[in-house]
Amino acid sequence: MSTDQPWWTRSVHADRRPFLLARNRIKAALRDWFAGQDFIEVEPGCLQVSPGNEMHLRAFRTELLAPDLSQRTLYLHTSPEFACKKLLAAGEERIFAFAPVFRNGERGALHAPEFTMLEWYRAGSPLAVVMDDAIALLRTAANVTGSRLISWRGITCDPNAEPERLSVAEAFSRHAGIDLIATLGPNENDRNGLANAADAAGVRPHDDDTWADIFAKVLTALIEPKLGIGRPTLLMAYPASEAALARPMSTDPRLAERFELYCCGVELANGFGELTDPELQRQRLTEEMDRKEERYGERYPVDDDFIAALAEMQPASGCALGFERLVMLASGATNIDQVVWTPLPRDP
Repeated sequence: MSTDQPWWTRSVHADRRPFLLARNRIKAALRDWFAGQDFIEVEPGCLQVSPGNEMHLRAFRTELLAPDLSQRTLYLHTSPEFACKKLLAAGEERIFAFAPVFRNGERGALHAPEFTMLEWYRAGSPLAVVMDDAIALLRTAANVTGSRLISWRGITCDPNAEPERLSVAEAFSRHAGIDLIATLGPNENDRNGLANAADAAGVRPHDDDTWADIFAKVLTALIEPKLGIGRPTLLMAYPASEAALARPMSTDPRLAERFELYCCGVELANGFGELTDPELQRQRLTEEMDRKEERYGERYPVDDDFIAALAEMQPASGCALGFERLVMLASGATNIDQVVWTPLPRDP
């Protein structure tokens, strides 16, 4: 996509149009797939009391005016997760949404401040079923475009190959030589232990980096580029400290029922065995906001209505997939703006 002409220029639009038509075909095929699995499509509202409570995500804030002109702060959601889980509490069992979501401070080849999240939930299903869903959706998109091999920046992946299933601990050991489990504690992780191991692996932590910061640096530098090469990778069993909305694993509460799907080194999807303990959920989200306030000087509200709904929600598993990223990989696009019908203009 040209950087010196607006997207609505006829020549620029003509270059993007094949990717946009592929987007439409993929969306239609995914809707058909969900219908075949007895899902119903829902449309979660974008304006929410809380945009989400992940430490590093930054939201767009706005003010709601009442008829008497009084104001109330609301946010554009960073994910439809809270709203979807309220629908599960209301009795829905299989739902999906193509939801517009908003994340401030994110822009790049794979990032946009407004994008589409494909999110789905299965009540009463184990996380393994949702992992299989994610692979099926990847294959469906590739079949729509006829992509026997997916390629991204010189890396290829066969979407129809049997996926690699790899725990986070195994990935750290294999690709960074780090014993991650040894740094996990029941209440607090060993920051210095991970810092020393990261340094030995060639990732230099800063003095003020937390355990989570170092974990993210190693994951980004040494692990993610090695995932989804040749075949998709399902990265599983994240540290519980990095999965605030996921339930702890019964085999080791230091770990959580969380996975991510990778293809060509690109993260496509992020899924959880959903946490339904209201007290533990409030504690985790409050701790996330405490860390956010310490790091960035701001915090977002915890949605009390969401916490209350968890008490009525049956066990479930769910997943969020970056729809534009899926379209990019399946269609051969190289920038997210190529697969968004009306992308936000970039700064000159």
